[in-house]
Amino acid sequence: MAAMLQPQIILLKEGTDTSQGKGQLVSNINACTVVADVVRTTLGPRGMDKLIHDDKGAVTISNDGATIMKLLDIVHPAAKILVDIAKSQDSEVGDGTTTVVLLAGEFLKEAKPFIEDGVHPQNLIRSYRTACSLAIEKVKELAISIEGKSLEEKKSLLAKCAATTLSSKLIGGEKEFFALMVVDAVIAIGTDDRLNMIGIKKVPGGSMRDSFLVDGVAFKKTFSYAGFEQQPKKFLKPKILLLNIELELKSEKENAEIRLSDPSQYQSIVDAEWNIIYDKLDKCVQSGAKVVLSRLAIGDLATQYFADRDIFCAGRVTEEDLLRVAAATGGTVQTSVNNVIDEVLGTCEIFEEKQVGNERFNIFSGCPSGLTATIVLRGGADQFIEEAERSLHDAIMIVRRALKNSTVVAGGGAIDMEISRYLRQHARTIAGKSQLFINSYAKALEVIPRQLCDNAGFDATDVLNKLRQKHALPSGEGAPYGVDINTGGIADSFANFVWEPSVVKVNAINAATEAACLVLSVDETVKNPKSESAQGDAAAMGGRGRGGAAFRGGRGRGMRRR
Repeated sequence: MAAMLQPQIILLKEGTDTSQGKGQLVSNINACTVVADVVRTTLGPRGMDKLIHDDKGAVTISNDGATIMKLLDIVHPAAKILVDIAKSQDSEVGDGTTTVVLLAGEFLKEAKPFIEDGVHPQNLIRSYRTACSLAIEKVKELAISIEGKSLEEKKSLLAKCAATTLSSKLIGGEKEFFALMVVDAVIAIGTDDRLNMIGIKKVPGGSMRDSFLVDGVAFKKTFSYAGFEQQPKKFLKPKILLLNIELELKSEKENAEIRLSDPSQYQSIVDAEWNIIYDKLDKCVQSGAKVVLSRLAIGDLATQYFADRDIFCAGRVTEEDLLRVAAATGGTVQTSVNNVIDEVLGTCEIFEEKQVGNERFNIFSGCPSGLTATIVLRGGADQFIEEAERSLHDAIMIVRRALKNSTVVAGGGAIDMEISRYLRQHARTIAGKSQLFINSYAKALEVIPRQLCDNAGFDATDVLNKLRQKHALPSGEGAPYGVDINTGGIADSFANFVWEPSVVKVNAINAATEAACLVLSVDETVKNPKSESAQGDAAAMGGRGRGGAAFRGGRGRGMRRR
């Protein structure tokens, strides 16, 4: 009777949605599985593409896991974890974004029956973490180093890594052509870590084979004034002056008022303005530079002045291109034309202006520091070139990683099958429930070769049975065997040069396991309906919501208003 009279305790706001226990965990797992199903079909050389168009009407065609995940506006809180791991894989390694989402989805799928049967999630998490560290050790053990080879050998090995990445992309048909281009570009920038030193310029028209690599800097011809056509368009070993100032007559920004007692003085004021600009131009010419580039405008007067003196000039060059020219030619961007000494001027072997499609490009090649390269991409449709750029970004990242961590493993699902076999074997030595959980982790790893077969239209069960039999050979000779996409059988991935840097696999297994453990460790989801509307109000009121208070005048949430 006393128990019935206890007052009801209201802890959360009215309308708060709380779900806990087994039901909400299964619901989170289902949400993650749905996200994994979206990118499932994009895996591998025979993967399909997704066409996504956003609310602004922009259309993107892609089969890059990270790009698709970013464009899908996922709102489910648990499923967002998969978006985050795809992004982190993309920024850390550049490739394997679809793999990491698929693995995380599959780990959760394998955990679901155990959760439904009442297994405590912490038991699963413990076993998954053990399996993860065992798997990573095995990858490192199976990895083969490409260190200590000559540059030519290294180039061909890196090109094979790049070709493996590109084979699953839209430009897979021309993978050999682009793989060599990517390797040359990465080797050109040397050990420099800045990816923006490799420029990718897109020119619609022509075929993919018309794409070319500039060993230096290339950028589109900028807006030009009259007199531009009279300038020379090719120089050998020119000196290059880089500026961040305007070379044109400027009208006063404020209303300046000048009172004159004598009308003849007016002419001296006008002359003074002209003298200032002529003085600047004279100093540019005296510096001995034959190519003058500026981030700001170079006006019609300056253009004509330079044309009369056989000097090439280009204004409104984007900051990114100007910095790349500075890095490549050894010049320094100047904010004044006073005291321009030889040390701040850049130089290159050849400067020329070239027609590419219906665009004109300024090309600096044979640069002394050589720490930059530009890939000029050609192709039919705009969306196609956009996707080609994303594919090349992945390949560039992979080649950079392979150069730094110079160990590779067999691709085509071979490494996944080998780890799966190793974990199954290891599970037999463990007593207790943990054996089942590590077994399920091993089974989840088989999703990669299975999906490669499904996407290529082969019988996955048949191919997986062949692979299991090959990997189970006691001699260990079956370790490098993976799916042969061309015949629908199995083949030695190493012999077929289907390689990927081991860092891709290590990162993918690590991130996928962490994501799966994170979802499994959530036992209650609390959704506050008010907070959603509060966020909208906060945005409208310029940050006067709960979060905004913490930033204004140091007043936190717990402090009263003054």
